[in-house]
Amino acid sequence: MRILFSLIAIGGAAAYSATAPTTNSETAPTATEAAIVEPAPVHCQVPCGVYGDKMRIDMLLEDAATIEKAMQAIAAEDTNKNQGVRWIMNKESHAQNIQDMVAAYWLTQRIKAPKEGDDDAKGKYLRQLALMHQLTVSAMKCKQTTDVAHVETLRKTAAAFSATYFSEEDLKHLREHSFAGH
Repeated sequence: MRILFSLIAIGGAAAYSATAPTTNSETAPTATEAAIVEPAPVHCQVPCGVYGDKMRIDMLLEDAATIEKAMQAIAAEDTNKNQGVRWIMNKESHAQNIQDMVAAYWLTQRIKAPKEGDDDAKGKYLRQLALMHQLTVSAMKCKQTTDVAHVETLRKTAAAFSATYFSEEDLKHLREHSFAGH
């Protein structure tokens, strides 16, 4: 993904440098220089309203299920070394997905600091921050071990966060579809 963004930035910079006016005393910036000056925009950091919060919880739970399956496969006695390494890499990748989503989506874009003096909102905000921190720590522990208790902590923490974030109608949907059986 980073390579794609770099290519987009360089491509945009190349177009910029090809059209930028120059004078005798000044030369057009190289593609690399222009990319540093004007980085390519990243879609997920703009408030476009395309993404769905409930879908992010579903994705988190899907990552948790994949981590759990990987842990079980790693612990199985009949898993050969090559396949075990692949399961470990997969487990790590899905745990990292959770950490990245918490940081780039929930903490950066969704959880908002309360206005000064709003103690109820401040309490909710602090609770949400604590739950997001717990998600990242649990994901880290999933990377470090094959203890499925950490996966269950991910699920419980996601449910606890959801209770602080979503409306009752959205929670009903999540309970019926996402948290069913957990």
